Amino acid sequence: MKMTAYINLPGTSREAFRFYEECLGARILFLMTYDQMPEPKISPAGLKADSVLHATLSIGETQLHTSDVPGAEPMRSAYLTLSVESNEEAERMYAALTEGGEVFMKLQETFFAHRFAQLRDKFGINWMLLHPRAMPQGA
Repeated sequence: MKMTAYINLPGTSREAFRFYEECLGARILFLMTYDQMPEPKISPAGLKADSVLHATLSIGETQLHTSDVPGAEPMRSAYLTLSVESNEEAERMYAALTEGGEVFMKLQETFFAHRFAQLRDKFGINWMLLHPRAMPQGA
C-alpha cells in the first residue's frame, strides 16, 4: 500500500509546484489544465481555462498531487513532512519555504532531531522539516 497527499489550491497550483521544484528539488511529473480536459469540458466558475485540473509532483520518493479549486482553503491541521539528510539541507529548505510564509516553530535542534521546524508557506501549505536523530528502539 502507498499513501500520497492531494492538496487543493485556489488557483495557485502551477506557481506552487514550480516553487517546490526550485526550492525542494522536486519535479513536476504531470500537469493538465481544465482546457486540456477531454470533452465534455467542465470548468469551475471563477477559474481560468488554464488553471490546473490535476498535477503530480515528485518529491524524493513521494508524490504530491494538486488541483485548482475555487475558494479552496489549503490545509490547516495536517502537515507535509520532509525528512532530510543534513542540517544544511534543512536550513536551505527552511529559508525558501518561510519566505512569505508563517513560522510556527523556528528551525532548531530538538531531542528527536538535529533540525526541526513547523511552518506554513506562502501558498498556505503546512510543512514540517526534519533532520532526525537516531532514536533508541522502543520496548
